[in-house]
Amino acid sequence: MSTDRELTFHSAGHRLVGTLTLPDGPGPHPTALLLPGSGPLNRDGDHRRMRIGIQRDLAAALAAAGIATLRYDRRGIGESSGGFWPTGFHDNVDDAQAALAALDADASVDSRALFLVGHSEGALTATTLAARGVTTAGLVLLSSSARLGAEVLRWQTAQILPTLPAPVRLLLRLMRLNLVARVSRNHEKILATTADVTRIGGQRINAKWMREFLRYDPRPDLARINAPILAVTGSKDLQVDPADLTLIAEHAGGPVQTRLLPDVTHVLRHQPGPPSLGAYRREIRNPVDPAVTGAVVDWLRARVVELT
Repeated sequence: MSTDRELTFHSAGHRLVGTLTLPDGPGPHPTALLLPGSGPLNRDGDHRRMRIGIQRDLAAALAAAGIATLRYDRRGIGESSGGFWPTGFHDNVDDAQAALAALDADASVDSRALFLVGHSEGALTATTLAARGVTTAGLVLLSSSARLGAEVLRWQTAQILPTLPAPVRLLLRLMRLNLVARVSRNHEKILATTADVTRIGGQRINAKWMREFLRYDPRPDLARINAPILAVTGSKDLQVDPADLTLIAEHAGGPVQTRLLPDVTHVLRHQPGPPSLGAYRREIRNPVDPAVTGAVVDWLRARVVELT
């Protein structure tokens, strides 16, 4: 059993709203700030077209293990004010820092045992935030990249291409269209913009976020972090190179544990057969894979014991 209560905090003049989930028993509790991947996601990690639910599932698993969590709606999503599209990568880090400060001030939270648990972009948010020197007892980086953002997006494109339907791949060959080169050209166009929001090829782009992400390399920030890190990536991740686990271990300034989970995808579900983005909608009908939640729970429990 656990108890949910609303927690509101402010960042850059915006009112952000989240859910503080408290486990049974007297506090103050060890607590994890849950940071989501990219996109217009609510506090549970859901998109209006896709109920991914990563933060919801993590909150439930951690509450059962005696660890409180905070998850919140992004700017312009759910009950939070502001706008999603003009918000930059570093604005999201500012919001996470404000959330961490709100937790630190809450009587239900043990400020000596405050953790950052991020997925995908949220893992980079956690890395950037910890590198700023905020107090954290440890970081969990789920599906985290460890190279320049532009390189990550080019790698994604190269991995996704073979998973496309055969007729689509044939058409691309007939048109002599190099998707990786096209993505790179689009990056150059985005980097040349100055507006927060723009259009590339008729598509609306959160240009400020893209410019900051394309230029962001987490390795220098990892080197500034002395707190312990758990990095977990699935072997069938098509959006982050599983080999980046090695880069995280090589560059982090403190102790690191890495876990490569067999047959787990970027959305942290089990996927049999060849890796495919097309299977996501079917996969997310199931909760986050127990191998993921188990790894996170076990590591956080061990860190809490070390702190007592």
